[in-house]
Amino acid sequence: MKPLQSLRGMVDLLPGQTPFWQRIEATARDHFRRAAVEEIRTPLLEATELFARGIGEATDVVGKEMYSFDDRGARSCTLRPEGTASVVRAAIQHGLVAQGPQRLWYGGPMFRYERPQAGRQRQFHQIGLEFLGHADPRSDVEAIAIAWDLLMDLGLGGLRLELNSLGSPDDRLRYRAELVAWLEAHRERLDPDSQQRIATNPLRVLDSKNPDTQELLAGAPTLADALDGASHERFLRVRQGLEALAIPFELNPRLVRGLDYYGHTAFEITSSQLGAQATVCGGGRYDGLVEQLGGPPTPAVGWALGMERLVLLVQASGGEQGSAPPPDLYLVSRGETAEAQALALARGWRRQGLAVELDLSGAAYGKQFKRADRSGARWAAVLGEAETSEGVVILRDLRSGDAAAEQRLAPGAVADVLGAADRLNG
Repeated sequence: MKPLQSLRGMVDLLPGQTPFWQRIEATARDHFRRAAVEEIRTPLLEATELFARGIGEATDVVGKEMYSFDDRGARSCTLRPEGTASVVRAAIQHGLVAQGPQRLWYGGPMFRYERPQAGRQRQFHQIGLEFLGHADPRSDVEAIAIAWDLLMDLGLGGLRLELNSLGSPDDRLRYRAELVAWLEAHRERLDPDSQQRIATNPLRVLDSKNPDTQELLAGAPTLADALDGASHERFLRVRQGLEALAIPFELNPRLVRGLDYYGHTAFEITSSQLGAQATVCGGGRYDGLVEQLGGPPTPAVGWALGMERLVLLVQASGGEQGSAPPPDLYLVSRGETAEAQALALARGWRRQGLAVELDLSGAAYGKQFKRADRSGARWAAVLGEAETSEGVVILRDLRSGDAAAEQRLAPGAVADVLGAADRLNG
């Protein structure tokens, strides 16, 4: 029978890879804790209408990339393609937005039917931050600062913060009319996707990856010229806040982001180490989304990190090797009574806080000791029939190179001895 394979774009994370993920997740949790940001968890599966209404039906995500189907109740359901809409839906449904400003973060898998490539899969993972109920430009600055400091703490290099303002809805309406007129005048020189977007989502033309279109767009009107005085002032305060924190940034008038709900501040953090898929973090302000999804008018700002790309960056930056920390103790046992007792000893030592790997092979001592060496543990505990009858274990220091350097101890003393040795060598 032919072995089954995972679906294209659905990638297994093997034990040698997961330590990178765990390190990033632990670092993110620590940064969120120190910034008083609380975790929220939402379902993988949502009503399709949530994303059609929240993200925008004219976007590529909704129009081309979502995993949607009808369930047995004839309801259209979608595997979430991003996290913000789900967080906002949960905050409305459970009355969080009525309780005052919320500082939330989430993490987990998302799903988009895209062409798989390095750092981009059909099941991918994000860590995201959402500030709901915060209108002041300082909230934009703080959100960006948390992302920047997290990435810097992970030891990443080649980072660049790109910044733009998408203005207010009125600003965008004025700019849309001006941009559409310009695009129509140059339609024949645009790539086919951009030609189609003129009628559906003209601002997304600015984000085209076609080099000829990008060269042409150098002469297009910019959104910055359409901003009114209040939008200019708001964007100035964001830039001044970043300068005060010594966070470097570059203005990118073509940065529009891929989702319809953004307005005012938009940003991306990119890395020169990722090639064409350079964005590792992106986000911005979305003041109209809560109301659009049925909640009260609520200002909001947030961002999302792509975990797959972040792992690539950590590896490229010489981050920690993809291996789990070794156990504190490797337990070798042989003989029916000793093997039964070893189960209880391993459990007891783990309850005392030790990481214990129990050899379950029943093989000869020599083979078990070879596995103990490969495990990376410093200590091996040996339990045979004689030790079981005497109520002791043999503790061997695997790093000493001296097989005679052993101690015969009562099992209850092992944790204390290992702790004392770690303090002495620490």
